[in-house]
Amino acid sequence: MNWLLDLTPDEWTAVRLSVKVATVAMLASVPPGILIAYLLARGRFWGKSVLNGLVHLPLVLPPVVTGYLLLLAFGRRGPVGAFLAEHFGIVFSFRWTGAALACAVMGFPLMVRAIRLSIESVNRKLEAAAGTLGASPLWVFSTVTLPLILPGIIAGAILAFAKAMGEFGATITFVSNIPGETQTLPSAIYTFTQVPGGDEGALRLTLISIIISMLALIASEMMARRLGKRMDVE
Repeated sequence: MNWLLDLTPDEWTAVRLSVKVATVAMLASVPPGILIAYLLARGRFWGKSVLNGLVHLPLVLPPVVTGYLLLLAFGRRGPVGAFLAEHFGIVFSFRWTGAALACAVMGFPLMVRAIRLSIESVNRKLEAAAGTLGASPLWVFSTVTLPLILPGIIAGAILAFAKAMGEFGATITFVSNIPGETQTLPSAIYTFTQVPGGDEGALRLTLISIIISMLALIASEMMARRLGKRMDVE
C-alpha cells in the first residue's frame, strides 16, 4: 500500500487534475443531459432520430476523431473557440477546461441513456394526477418526475465521471499532453510507457485509476439502491 501511495509530485498532480476534470465534466453535463434525455424519452418532433444519433455518436466514433472535431470547432481558430475567446476570454484548446469538455462529450451518451431509461420507467399516471390538481408542467416535473428519476440521474452522472477518468484519445488530440495543465491519468500512464523504467509509475497510476473508477461505480450503485428503497417506502 505504501508503494501505491508513494507518488511523485507530478503523479499527484495528474491524479488531482483527473479528478478535477472528471468532476467538472460530470457536473456540466447533468443539466443538458436531463434536457436531452427528456426530449428523447417524451418528445415527438422531426429530427428526433438525428438528435439521438448525434448524442450517441461519440460512442461509435474513434475518440481521436471526436477530439479532432472538438479541435476544429473549439480551437483558437475554430468558429466556436474563436468567438468564446474573443468575447468571453474562454479558451479550451490546450487547457484543462478543454480536457473537461472532451471528457464531457465522451461521457454524455452514457449519462443521457441512463436518465432516459429512468424517465421512460416513470408511471405517467402520477404526473397526470398532479396535472389534474392544477400543477403546471414545470412544477409536475420538479416535484414528481425529477424525484422519481433521481436514481437514474445519479447513475448516469457517476458513469460519466468514470468514463471521464479513463478518457484518453479525444483528450490528448484536443488539448495535448501538457504536465500540470492537461496531463490526466491516462495521459500520464501513456507517458510512462514511452520512457525507459516507467513501468512502475504506469502500474501505480493504473491501479489508482481502477480504484477511483470502481469506488465511483460502487457509490453510484449504493446511492441508486438507497434512493429506490426510500421512494418505495414513501
